[in-house]
Amino acid sequence: MAGLTQVQRQTGVALWRQIADRIREAIGNGAYDETGMVPPETVLALQFGVNRHTVRSALAALAQEGIVRAVQGRGTLIERKERLNFPITRRTRFTAGIGDQAREMRSLLLDEVKEEASAEVARWLGLKAGARVIRLETLREADKRPVSKATSWFPAEHFAGIGEAYRKHQSITKAFADLGLGDYVRATTEVTAAHADTADLADLELTPGAILLIAKAMNTDLDGVPVQYSISRFAADRVQFTIEN
Repeated sequence: MAGLTQVQRQTGVALWRQIADRIREAIGNGAYDETGMVPPETVLALQFGVNRHTVRSALAALAQEGIVRAVQGRGTLIERKERLNFPITRRTRFTAGIGDQAREMRSLLLDEVKEEASAEVARWLGLKAGARVIRLETLREADKRPVSKATSWFPAEHFAGIGEAYRKHQSITKAFADLGLGDYVRATTEVTAAHADTADLADLELTPGAILLIAKAMNTDLDGVPVQYSISRFAADRVQFTIEN
């Protein structure tokens, strides 16, 4: 439990948020599996070197995320919710990856924008800076619960109409097929973690301090030509990645 005490003052990150992160991580690592309960507020306050009000704020945030639940006369109960396993493979597909882990899946197109490629987007897509691209903002749900939010860019020259196709099929794979691309593969995936920003908190129905798994990915056609660059943000308490060869 020693790792739980690693909160830092004067970092710009509120103490309650740091504590919520540590408790969330400890729950994910099975630290409290023996009891199924988070330690009492007094114990946590002593471990973290803070007052009970700060601990209470951290537990309230975790309760809003659905990770814990206060039970009168017992304490703080851990809510057992299995994470969805999302495999990252040569042919990564959201629907196929989630498979039968969810009864119902839905994809929403939040926004479609035609714009000039930034230096980063141009580099990933092998385009000249300023080349025209189409940016889609999408949200994925599993059993009516938001799971991921993605920003994707496509070369406008080859994929005009991809927004309309995505809205029709709720699938990048089927949208590509409508536009003449029958197959594509995952060339690169970079995974990091970060706190959710204000927009992602709202769309993914998270509370301040929630952690996202962020996957930057490039897909190519079978000749190795880039067709999509995306930055997908996954709610870390709802999804885990499995890297498969």
